[in-house]
Amino acid sequence: MKRTLEGMVAAGEELLRQALDANRRLQQAVADGEPPENVERHRVLADRLYRQVTEHQLIATGKAPHIIH
Repeated sequence: MKRTLEGMVAAGEELLRQALDANRRLQQAVADGEPPENVERHRVLADRLYRQVTEHQLIATGKAPHIIH
């Protein structure tokens, strides 16, 4: 992996795709009326991935968060 800003941002693209897919699965679970525990599982995964995207973007721009999850 490149240690340039472009390289680090590009590495985050896959993570962003995963977060978007997780959010789509969450919305589909809600629309399909899945049991609450399944919806919650999707919500937790989507939330975790979006947090990771945000942290990755902060790190890539040199503004690392105080706490990394």
